[in-house]
Amino acid sequence: MELVYSTQNSDFDPEKRYRNPAHFDRPESGVSHAVVIGDWPKVVDAYEALGVEVSVLQPMISQPIDSGSADAIVGLEQDNAALRAERDGILRLIDAVEGQSDLEHPGAGELPIRLFGALKAIHDGFENLTGECDTLAREAESLRVEIVQLKAAAGPGDSAEKIAGLKAQLDTAGVPYRANASVESLEKAVAELPKA
Repeated sequence: MELVYSTQNSDFDPEKRYRNPAHFDRPESGVSHAVVIGDWPKVVDAYEALGVEVSVLQPMISQPIDSGSADAIVGLEQDNAALRAERDGILRLIDAVEGQSDLEHPGAGELPIRLFGALKAIHDGFENLTGECDTLAREAESLRVEIVQLKAAAGPGDSAEKIAGLKAQLDTAGVPYRANASVESLEKAVAELPKA
C-alpha cells in the first residue's frame, strides 16, 4: 500500500491514502511505499528504518491560488495599507502636539481626521483663552496705574483734612456720625444739614 504524507488541504487523489505529517508519531503497518511531500525527516527516517521505500517530493509552492483566496489577500493588503495610513496620520499628529512639527490636517483616515478635529478645537480654545488672559492682564495693569495716579492726585493730607472739616460741621450742628464713617457718608450728612 502507498501512503502519502502531505499538509495539503485540497486536490486529493481519490485513489491514494493521505496523512498529515504534522501528526506523525509512528509508521503505519502494511505500507510498501511512502511519499513524503515537504521536509519531514522524522517520517522519512522512521519508514527507512523499517526498509520501506520512501520518495521525498518538494511541495508545489507556485500552485495557483483560488480566486476566493486571492480576493481575501487583496482585501487584507488593502486593510493593512489603510491601517498603516491611519497610523502614520496619528503619528504626525502626535509629533505636532509634542511640538516637533506644525498641526496639519492628515488628509485621510477616519481616526486621524477625528483626532485632528479634537486637537484643533483644543488648540483654538487655548489660543482664545491666551488672548483673553492677555487682554485681562493689560486691563488689570491699566487699572493699577489709574489707582496709583488717583491716590497721588488726592494726596494723603487732603483726605484727612476734608474728613476733619466735615466732622467739625456735623459737630457744630449736633448731628451724630460714626467714628469710622467714610468721606462719602460724611458729605451726604453735611449736604442734608438745614441751611441757616
